[in-house]
Amino acid sequence: MFDIKWIRENAAAFDQALAKRGHEASAAGLIALDESRRSHIGKLQESQERRNAASKEIGKAKGSGDDARAQDLIEEVAQIKAFIQSGEEEERKLNAALEAAMAVIPNLPYDDVPVGADEAENVVLRTHGEKPVFRFNEPPKEHFDLGEALNGMDFSTAAKLSGSRFVVLKGQIARLERALGQFMIDLHTREHGYTEVSPPLLVHSDPLYGTGQLPKFEEDLFKTATDHYLIPTAEVPLTNLVAGEILTEDQLPLRVSALTYCFRSEAGSAGRDTRGMLRQHQFQKCELVSVTRPEDSLDELERMLGCAEKVLQELGLHYRVMTLCTGDMGFSARKTYDIEVWLPGQDTYREISSCSVCGDFQARRMNARFRPTGAKQPLHVHTLNGSGIAVGRALIAVLENYQNGDGTITVPEVLRPYMGGLDNIG
Repeated sequence: MFDIKWIRENAAAFDQALAKRGHEASAAGLIALDESRRSHIGKLQESQERRNAASKEIGKAKGSGDDARAQDLIEEVAQIKAFIQSGEEEERKLNAALEAAMAVIPNLPYDDVPVGADEAENVVLRTHGEKPVFRFNEPPKEHFDLGEALNGMDFSTAAKLSGSRFVVLKGQIARLERALGQFMIDLHTREHGYTEVSPPLLVHSDPLYGTGQLPKFEEDLFKTATDHYLIPTAEVPLTNLVAGEILTEDQLPLRVSALTYCFRSEAGSAGRDTRGMLRQHQFQKCELVSVTRPEDSLDELERMLGCAEKVLQELGLHYRVMTLCTGDMGFSARKTYDIEVWLPGQDTYREISSCSVCGDFQARRMNARFRPTGAKQPLHVHTLNGSGIAVGRALIAVLENYQNGDGTITVPEVLRPYMGGLDNIG
């Protein structure tokens, strides 16, 4: 959400920033809605002032014995009350219209974000490690071939139970997935200073509005008969922990992490990644969320990115970091880094983490603020979120990068304590 006063004063800059994201100019329409709203509010205030004055005049007219004047004033007050009553309803409609118009406009990118239309124009920031060299002659296999051969991935039974884009994991593959998630949450809480949270997986619409999934992206969500939504990411409940709050400055930065299941309808992805686990309706992710002072948020983005990278470094996986262009960023982001892990079975890089700074965009939608030390007026916090990391995709990466010629999987050393000392699967 945006400050309409800022838009009025910076209309050209607002539209230029939206143009970088491929969004149509919106300042003029928003300002027109705001002017109608403000004009109507002005009329209401004038009417309320006249009602108060007329009410006082009624007493004076009665006191002086001018009953005719008093009756005229009584009729005038009644008409004003009727106008105010209907006018307050109109004010609510005008407020809602402005809010609805602003609610579907994406956040404005920072100036250093590369301008581009789609993922093809993302920029490589850095790479880490080397692609694995396999000591067998056949091309490396994809994760689903490896998992099915080990009797650890069952897509046909999952389809019988739930339909497409689900998987049943079994045996040591299921244990490996669990080990990855536990390793991630332990790393972030023990070494990176995040507080572990176990949030609800069902939320009302308000938290989804606060983080930007609603109203524009409702088709991507699973909704229940009780008007709850399954969370698409733990970013939603974690960020909304501060919704409606006024924090003290010494509470910042607030860093929280959660290992949860996430649920996405994958609307619009028909035909994409239909085989395997890359694009599932249900998956696990270790989420990182930070709430900071405005002046600290960009440094916090770099820190968060480093925390996510550390997971892949500990797992010994080759990856690259991408700075997303304006056309590929998420709705609420002002700047985003993606981490793309190397998958030898696919012979390509695939996203495994996304870290974003949102500025005060989500904070305004949630009304999340803090009071600087010694200040009277609170300010909106800045929010950040990142994957630290996607567990299912980490499982894919481990299977493909640690595969052996005989179909077995070497367990990365950092995971062996979580696997009861097991060093090889298969």
